Amino acid sequence: MSVGKQASGSEAAAPMVVGARLEAMRRRVRLSRLALWTVIAAGPVALGVAITSTPATVEAAEPTKPVGVRTSVAADPAGYAQLFVGAWLRSSADDSTSAQARLVQSMAPDVELPDPAVGAQSKLASVTAVRSAQHAGDAWSVTVAAQYTDGSVRYFAVPVAVDRAGTAFAVIAEPGVVAGPGLIDVPASSYKVSVPEGDLASAVGEFLAAYLTGSGEVGRYLAPGVRLSAVSPSPYATVSIQEVRAAEKAAAVEQVPGDGTRVRVRAQVEARDAGGRWPLAYEVVLKVRSGRWEVAGMESGTTQAGGVR
Repeated sequence: MSVGKQASGSEAAAPMVVGARLEAMRRRVRLSRLALWTVIAAGPVALGVAITSTPATVEAAEPTKPVGVRTSVAADPAGYAQLFVGAWLRSSADDSTSAQARLVQSMAPDVELPDPAVGAQSKLASVTAVRSAQHAGDAWSVTVAAQYTDGSVRYFAVPVAVDRAGTAFAVIAEPGVVAGPGLIDVPASSYKVSVPEGDLASAVGEFLAAYLTGSGEVGRYLAPGVRLSAVSPSPYATVSIQEVRAAEKAAAVEQVPGDGTRVRVRAQVEARDAGGRWPLAYEVVLKVRSGRWEVAGMESGTTQAGGVR
């Protein structure tokens, strides 16, 4: 059948369909009128029954239940204890009006100030909170490491009280010197495969050079979807690869493997600047695409949008 004939048939069918729909609507109107007159003829009682039997179409809305709002409570007082120990070690009972002594008294009103010897050789260099432990109720114990200019380190346990809202703290007693944390056995490295000189080692070296020295664009070494910015300002003048080891055997082959091959490597590098030589290590994930190795993520770095962390 030609297009013209099909169009003519469609145009002819349209009025027939519309007419059929109008006729159906007329029949429904006539039936409704007939039913209404029948009820009226049956008397007021039948009319009342017809009205009261009509189902209700409006339902009462359920009352809205209030939604409870939870506020996050950051109760860990590690920073508070660290600040206290720094001020306490720098204060002296001989000068209770110094800025450090006043800070201690505001944080721990009932704590006694130390009395350091005059002309002590070693001075405080830094303090760092290394461990927090919550005891019964709102009592905490924070271990703070104090490092001195002579290289020695002392660990102090600081008892801290925290209010129930986690917004107010107080040191409730003098700190106590305690033993430092122990050392665990270092687990065996998963990077056991030696990576020879070749495409993979070169890709890692060129990427880290661009990442740390600004020589070249970092983006040219990244897999699609990976975003990673170079360190800025560039901290080093040169970066050289010392050793590359991998977790997968595919990294040891001389030729580039097939597309989609993925390996994890740890690269030990030597970075140099005006201040000296710095040994660094980076864990990098690489994948093969179009016959070349591309960086798919870094464990020691900032990778977004598809990067492997």
